[in-house]
Amino acid sequence: MIYIAGTLAFENMSTFALAVNLVTYFHGVMHFDLADSANQLTNFVGTSYILTILVAFLADTFIGRIKAALISGCIEFVALGVLALQAHKPKLQPPPCNILDPTAKCVQVSGGNAAILFCALYLLAVGSAGVKASLPSHGADQFDEKDPKEAKQMSSYFNWLLLFSCIGGAVGVTVIVWIQDNKGWDWGLGLCCIAMFFGVIVLAAGLPQYRIYVTQKSSAVTEIIQVYIAAVRNRKLQLPQDPNELYEINRDKEAALEEEFLPHRDVYRFLDKAAIQRSYQPDKLETPNPWKLCRVTQVENAKILLGMVPIFLCTMFMTLCLAQLQTFSIQQGITMDTRITKSFNIPPASLPIIPVFFLIIIIPAYDWIFVPFARRLTGHPNGITHLQRVGVGLVLSAVSMGAAAIMEVKRKEVARSNNMLDAIPVLQPLPISVFWLSFQYFIFGIADMFTYVGLLEFFYSQAPKGLKSISTCFLWSSMALGYFMSSIMVQVVNSATKEITSSGGWLAGNNINRNHLNLFYWLLSLMSLVNFLVYLVVAKMYNYKPESPEVSGDSKVLELNTM
Repeated sequence: MIYIAGTLAFENMSTFALAVNLVTYFHGVMHFDLADSANQLTNFVGTSYILTILVAFLADTFIGRIKAALISGCIEFVALGVLALQAHKPKLQPPPCNILDPTAKCVQVSGGNAAILFCALYLLAVGSAGVKASLPSHGADQFDEKDPKEAKQMSSYFNWLLLFSCIGGAVGVTVIVWIQDNKGWDWGLGLCCIAMFFGVIVLAAGLPQYRIYVTQKSSAVTEIIQVYIAAVRNRKLQLPQDPNELYEINRDKEAALEEEFLPHRDVYRFLDKAAIQRSYQPDKLETPNPWKLCRVTQVENAKILLGMVPIFLCTMFMTLCLAQLQTFSIQQGITMDTRITKSFNIPPASLPIIPVFFLIIIIPAYDWIFVPFARRLTGHPNGITHLQRVGVGLVLSAVSMGAAAIMEVKRKEVARSNNMLDAIPVLQPLPISVFWLSFQYFIFGIADMFTYVGLLEFFYSQAPKGLKSISTCFLWSSMALGYFMSSIMVQVVNSATKEITSSGGWLAGNNINRNHLNLFYWLLSLMSLVNFLVYLVVAKMYNYKPESPEVSGDSKVLELNTM
């Protein structure tokens, strides 16, 4: 497993450094204004996450997960190389200009140089999506859940994967970000490229030892789509009074094929039309057309996924808040005093090391201390349920945005009292330490651990058997939509406040001291609180997937603790 965890560490070392600092590159080197720089970053990250679904489908159905991971790693390596080359060649960039100087007239990147930037950037998104979609499920393939020893090892696998990912992210957000800011973007991007190269080498080094499964040229995703197609085709048919009349393959045949069997549930009945048998007898046919007739188990799998959609939607807002810490909070830090000692300054983009550092400590402590303690109180194998864990994170995200608003009010008051509202960032830092921003990062780091790990556990435990290999993509998709929502919300807020602010919008312009970021943070905090209240209703209505009757109690505990 060290090969897979090591590869993810190298990959996260590269992508996390860019996720927290690319807004500075867009703003300072490519000369986008502040709001556009934030939107470029969130669009890039959102695209990367949403593409995981496509890559997971291709990997499961056609090329296999290990091949998908290796190919994606190579694509990511090439993309980072192109970005490093562009950062090194002045003729591939707009003319140098200090965009923080209000008197400067900077030219935004355009034409062929813009094409190089965005082609490389979204090629990087494809590669990163492939690695994230393939590696976790490929690692899970290495364990045999039927073997008690390997099942216990698998229960710790995802925790170790997250821990290695945090370690790689910690290196990226400190070392690589410092190099980007102090030695040049060409050096920083070049180091990201080298890290990805080693990631591919490490993954390939484990090839002789991996347990690799042959692709079946079919996918559980396809089976879910078949249910909806068949239900639409059969929409005019009458549902039978007895659910036993719905189509299901013979159980003896099912056992021989090692197929999953799920009992019929009286929910989302419109999907049951996909299993309505017509005048012919399907059991006499060797292979009924799955686009016209689906098994009851296949329909129940589709119902399970449909039931998870409201939870999925409620958690998108968490990522919308995260996007602000990766964009506007970095710009806050640029205006502040970043000194640690007289001779060393911390790059503002390295501030996310605070939640990452605490995650490295909290994840083992949560697993080894909190879970056993809570288990004795609640009797639940995981201490608290997955949805309770997610709910805690959603509350903390609202608190984090409130803390961010308070810190922004304090920062602007320092600028106003010192007559530095028009001070040039970096060159004229405000007399307030950048570590004041650590409060919002710390709170969100705890929220991150509760929500995202809770979601991984929830999606994995609730996903149909055939979809467990790509269950992590549900999380990535939720994050992707959150990033896209962030881009849209910035534009909407600027448009709505254009006429009532002298800057042309709460977040408009390049002078963060004169815009109204504190009001934007309060808005996010309020919306996060409303989102949490909606989540409470949705979570209360959700019924956990019932365990299969033939699963033993010990097996249930192992399944619940997987992740």
